[in-house]
Amino acid sequence: MSWVEYEPQRVEAIAARLDLRDANQRALHKVAEHLAEGDGREFICDLATGVGKTYLAAGILEYLAEAGVRNVVMIVPLDVIYEKTIQNFTPGSRKYIEGAAWEPVVVTAENFKQHVDDMNDSTKLKLFIFKVQTLLKPSEEMRRKIHDENESMGEALYAHLQGLDDLVVLADEHHVYSGDAEKYGATIRELGARAIVGLTATPNKADARAGKVIFRYTLAEAIADGLVKIPVVVYREDGTKDTRSQLADACHLRDVKESAWRAYAHAIGKTTVVPVLFVVCEEVKKAEQVAETLRAEFLTEPDQVLLITGGSSDKALRALKAVEDPTSPVRAVVSVDKLKEGWDVRNIGVIVSFRPLLSATLTEQVLGRGLRLPFGERTSIEAIDTVDIVAHESYRQLLASKQALLEQVLEERAAGAKELSTTPAVQKSGKEGGGPSVPGGLAMTQPSLTFVFDNTHGGEVIDPSVLLKVQQYDTTVEQQEKGAAATVQFVSPVNSAPRIKFPRLERQAIPTKFSLSLITEQQARDLGSKYLSDESVYMKRVALDAERGIDGEVVVGERFLEEEKAYIETLPWSTVKKQLETKVLGLSVVASTLTEFQAASNVIGWFLDGAGVTGNEHAQWSVKRTALATRAIETMIIKAYELRATTPTWDFNVIEVPILPPSRPMPSPILSKWAEFAKGIWYGEWQKSVENVSSFDARTTEFSLAQMLDSSSQIKWWLRIYTNGPTWIEWEGGRYFADFIAIDTNGVHWLIEGKADDDANDESVVAKRKAAEAWVEQVNDAGVYGQWRYLFATETAIKAANGRWLDLIK
Repeated sequence: MSWVEYEPQRVEAIAARLDLRDANQRALHKVAEHLAEGDGREFICDLATGVGKTYLAAGILEYLAEAGVRNVVMIVPLDVIYEKTIQNFTPGSRKYIEGAAWEPVVVTAENFKQHVDDMNDSTKLKLFIFKVQTLLKPSEEMRRKIHDENESMGEALYAHLQGLDDLVVLADEHHVYSGDAEKYGATIRELGARAIVGLTATPNKADARAGKVIFRYTLAEAIADGLVKIPVVVYREDGTKDTRSQLADACHLRDVKESAWRAYAHAIGKTTVVPVLFVVCEEVKKAEQVAETLRAEFLTEPDQVLLITGGSSDKALRALKAVEDPTSPVRAVVSVDKLKEGWDVRNIGVIVSFRPLLSATLTEQVLGRGLRLPFGERTSIEAIDTVDIVAHESYRQLLASKQALLEQVLEERAAGAKELSTTPAVQKSGKEGGGPSVPGGLAMTQPSLTFVFDNTHGGEVIDPSVLLKVQQYDTTVEQQEKGAAATVQFVSPVNSAPRIKFPRLERQAIPTKFSLSLITEQQARDLGSKYLSDESVYMKRVALDAERGIDGEVVVGERFLEEEKAYIETLPWSTVKKQLETKVLGLSVVASTLTEFQAASNVIGWFLDGAGVTGNEHAQWSVKRTALATRAIETMIIKAYELRATTPTWDFNVIEVPILPPSRPMPSPILSKWAEFAKGIWYGEWQKSVENVSSFDARTTEFSLAQMLDSSSQIKWWLRIYTNGPTWIEWEGGRYFADFIAIDTNGVHWLIEGKADDDANDESVVAKRKAAEAWVEQVNDAGVYGQWRYLFATETAIKAANGRWLDLIK
């Protein structure tokens, strides 16, 4: 029997509480499965930068806590990650991860002496957070703190950890402890943990070959799924590559992005996020030159350029921590290979690298600094959803070779990805001298590749131009300026379109009817036992006595006599009982029924039995004792009322969509509905869509359905439904968002789902389908919301219908 059983339902509940992304939820399932397989295992989750490894760590911590584990160590490699991690798990911190049911005691090398009692408390969840350097054999003061015996503990902290029988290690940036870093790996493994769970975006190749990687979610998948920004390699056709020109281009791109970002934040009523230029240099001298050029020519205001090297001051490091703050003056961060991992901010908009990117790992680590989305989700505005990489010789060399950036960063590590073909693109960029382009005018200088992601996209063909864009500088500026202008417009219904009334079935928790019968005999007796006797009150007796001294003088003094019990006003127990009954039956939460009168008599009888009244008809209670007992029994009943169970009920809440006023800024660019499909692109020129533009996740299902609905004479209107919108159906796993609502010429409302063949029989898909069918029945049975039908269409069925709605619904 394993020490931590795999509980899939527990994973689902935790994922819902923490609002985990799908990739992190699937990774948590894998971790839970491997924890159950045996002790002492070491395994790795490989998640692309920007997907949210910290949220996965929080999910693992919750899972372990609910399984009874009380000691977890999180190892991090750098100061910046260390401080951020402490904030992530400290309630009240700006970066605290909300939603956890368990609040851990955070123990560090600096504060562990204050938590000795907590460490010995088996009921508390302890999260030990250490930099890996502090766990090494003693050579510095901080390491000695960990390894030397502590008086208050009676042992060293490291030894304490080794002695725990339920210790689990979470190793953030796991690749740092592998391969050549043997001493780091050894100090972690010598803890003797029941399991070591590694988290990284760039796993060590030796670990991958050894089969330690149990879950992989690649950068390609993260980009395709819209979880991170799209990298855009920006180049000049004339081959300009001197330092000053690259910095000038990068600063102008940053300025354009800032205009778009500020406009978008204002349009949606969110806090401003200011884009920052990130410059990576190979050596300190070059970094200093770059910083000086930026300060002298492009970013001349005080403190706009921040130089970060191994010798940076505390002031500079504080400025680095605050770079996401809207009030930060920093507009450019110049680094010497110091921030390639662990520095996780969302406002890197432009990257310039003066360091050759010789490996896929380093490339992704540098790119990773700029992949996080500034507003937490894609906006469909290119200036916001992209990170611009100003190309120079090393990038051009990469793009010119078979080991292009696309192949190195995206294709090489895309699990299950297969190259289908190499075909020249057909659209022109519109720029003289420009190369061919992919949908949206994204100029490409080489043939485009196409990949199939069998493991996550159900065979969906993914055009890598969606994953990595390569375009000229002038094209980039033009498109981003259009995006900035577009943020003052909103996606809205067309003038003649109706607002669709969607009857959303919502769960409501109705408290069960309260009765005194909910109070058990044991509860009442236990409470009564606290009132077995009165406290006696004594009178002090002091005598004034006089004595004559030797000199004949009279001396008056006090002499204490034996105390006497004071008189206490008492009541016979029958009066006490009557007073208790009057109080209980007078409570507003108690109904005036014969059943409740009997229940009140039972509760009070049990209480008095517990207080020793039974069998003593002459028992007397003090007025004070009676008042205290009355207050106690009242409190017990009120608490029982507040803790009574609730009964879930369901009721319809009619939601009108689209929501008005519109709040989603108009995306950019917008293509014709007949253009080639690309995920994440918005399409317009619809004839029957309620909204003027729409976006889709898959060509063979959603996009094909939209084109079919728009051209069908039997369809009057259709509306695209988006995840996290207001139109959902509740199912056992959360909220189900279908793909479309359509209204046919007979007035029937259709809820429509298109699904890839490979996914159609997945357990969750089948469950959602059943929930939708049950919803349709309930809506139609209500008889007041019109007629609704549910259509589940696979890609094979959609293709076979050949664009004809009537053939599809047959």
